[in-house]
Amino acid sequence: MTDTIAAIATPPGSGGVGIVRVSGPRAREIGERMLDARLRPRRVRVGGFLDRDGQPLDHGIALYFAAPASFTGEDVLELQGHGGPVLLNMLLDRCVELGARRARAGEFSERAFLNGKLDLAQAEAIADLIAAGSESAARAALRSLQGAFSARVDALVEQVIRLRVHVEAAIDFAEEEIDFLADAAIAAQLDAVCAAHAELLGEAQHGQRLRDGLHVVIVGPPNAGKSSLLNALAGADRAIVNAAAGTTRDVLREVIRVGNIELTLADTAGLRSDSADVIEQEGMRRARVEQQQADLVLAVIESGDGASEAQLATELCGRNVLWIENKIDLHGVAAGVSADRPDRIALSARDGRGLDDLRDALARAAGAHEQGAGTFSARARHVDALQRAGTHLITAEAQLAARQGELLAEELRGAQQVLGEITGAFDADALLGRIFSSFCIGK
Repeated sequence: MTDTIAAIATPPGSGGVGIVRVSGPRAREIGERMLDARLRPRRVRVGGFLDRDGQPLDHGIALYFAAPASFTGEDVLELQGHGGPVLLNMLLDRCVELGARRARAGEFSERAFLNGKLDLAQAEAIADLIAAGSESAARAALRSLQGAFSARVDALVEQVIRLRVHVEAAIDFAEEEIDFLADAAIAAQLDAVCAAHAELLGEAQHGQRLRDGLHVVIVGPPNAGKSSLLNALAGADRAIVNAAAGTTRDVLREVIRVGNIELTLADTAGLRSDSADVIEQEGMRRARVEQQQADLVLAVIESGDGASEAQLATELCGRNVLWIENKIDLHGVAAGVSADRPDRIALSARDGRGLDDLRDALARAAGAHEQGAGTFSARARHVDALQRAGTHLITAEAQLAARQGELLAEELRGAQQVLGEITGAFDADALLGRIFSSFCIGK
């Protein structure tokens, strides 16, 4: 890349320090002209930042990093001045005046990727680290930035490559009397690849939950106490609670924290079959749409309401459901997890009994108690790629069983290519554009 880019690297607003970042072949020249002084790599230079007439714009620190020993792999300049938005924009305008252009969102990280300083998963981890909503998410994002996730993907790709070599050799000797595809070593290698893939997929899914949180939807019949439960978990009166049926019409969302993981709770309209109210019917339709998008459904029923439970069980068939038996304070039922049904919790949203059991169950559902998992952050894109690679591996097992060597080789090639999308070994310009456009300006 022959152009030089510049951007404000600190968040909008006022602060004690603000940073303007410059990357490209003219970075050093821009810094030296602004300070009217020579810059040495990795040496702090304190001085005034000058305008075109030699008048000071600000006073601060300049840091110059020579290529390739910089974040982007290019010459990089950082101007650290006072954090006022007017001052920072004046510095940025001066950089543009001296030959830079304003950077696109994520363009610094994009250049780091294109120059081989980071792979794609590491580049995405930068944005995840900045946006982390909890300590666990921040630590996981940092591990991805340091290459933990990429190393696991690369190791799996290497296993696939070794297996492909073995299979391709068997195909080359297809005319021999020996059936090389019947070699137990090939089956063992494929089993090992599938096992490693399954383990990595599980950890990536947990890493995604750390990054994105868990989407939990509260459903149930009218007056079961859904809104009271939302308020109790949120610790505030976020939803209107009233004895009249149909109080909740639209979806109400609230973000809560359970342990080190964020959860998005969605309270929905009560589900019943006898409503003639058009608005309530629309609320129920939205509730069912929300169910389909949920990671976990909290099915709330009043203690002893077997008819509502049976109706809900039919509607929620196939969903990941945690059953909540509410209003135990009215029915003399003991609070806690059912002895014979770990997916059922008796509680009172009114007096709080049983809520700690629910919080613990939500933490488990989010993977907060898993050991050895979630050691890195992951995105939906990564999980999707791993799932598609899994489809190729499942088909590969079938092709091996049928002794279809060419088709087996093709499925392994497909798995390798899909895995390569995670780190950028295989990429498309459109994919890169979507990823980096979601970054901050200045990153």
